[in-house]
Amino acid sequence: MSDPSSGWMEGREHVLPVRIYYEDTDFTGVVYHANYLRYFERGRSDFLRLVGVSHQSLLALDPPAAFTLTRVEVDYKRAARVDDALIVRTTIDVLKGPRMLFAQRILRGDDLIAQAQLHAACIDPAGRARRPPAALIEAMSPWLAP
Repeated sequence: MSDPSSGWMEGREHVLPVRIYYEDTDFTGVVYHANYLRYFERGRSDFLRLVGVSHQSLLALDPPAAFTLTRVEVDYKRAARVDDALIVRTTIDVLKGPRMLFAQRILRGDDLIAQAQLHAACIDPAGRARRPPAALIEAMSPWLAP
């Protein structure tokens, strides 16, 4: 198997393992704060990929679609360090018009490292908000909060 894992689903939550490498840290071996946004991005991207909505497939539509973040709220709780094995947990809670709301957590075992609320929007190539394509809405519907 040469493809990297996209994680798995547990109920309506996507689970993605992430390893911390030296390149992710500052000189003390602690993860640089901006890198948590990268881990959250991987979690959202792999969640979408796993439910059948890849970024490439959205761009191939006529008309094309993409996502952009409109708001990010992050609470840092503990430091992650080099060689840590973390889990990124992602849920999509709202899909209304062009707007989406994701809730994400990064854990080391049972310890909460960081959590975030991320507001996203579906956009066209010019950056204007648009309603998500029907196929995206259909693929995401089973994973929305009740």
